[in-house]
Amino acid sequence: MSSTEAEVQSARGVWEKMYVDAEDNGTVVLIRMFTDHPDTKTYFTHFKGMDSTKEMKQSDQVGGHSKMVFIAINNMVQHLDNSKVFLGIVNPLGKTHATQLEIEPKNFRIICDIIFNQWRRNLAETAKLLLRRWPMKSALT
Repeated sequence: MSSTEAEVQSARGVWEKMYVDAEDNGTVVLIRMFTDHPDTKTYFTHFKGMDSTKEMKQSDQVGGHSKMVFIAINNMVQHLDNSKVFLGIVNPLGKTHATQLEIEPKNFRIICDIIFNQWRRNLAETAKLLLRRWPMKSALT
């Protein structure tokens, strides 16, 4: 089933709120994945020895990889309305992660959930800032 143009635009708008700060949001996502699901860190041999959140936040390797992940997701989101291009992005990534890197499929669900939760946190922060700036007046008063 294809998405409507409105659904595609909505998805792009939602994603843009995360992608605007790709490296920072991506770093938060990877750190959360590594701390909440430590077994996922075993796939990243070049992150060995980085045990503290502070070390990971300061790591150019973690920041660089997180940015690369967010760039790949952004490419997919930008082509939601063109299945041929979308699949041309997703299929090679999926194949590499499955065959060469031997990433278990459950880990994709984990990172997707963490990305969604990070987006929710960002949205809640934005809402709080807006409400402080422009407090809502009750319609009943």
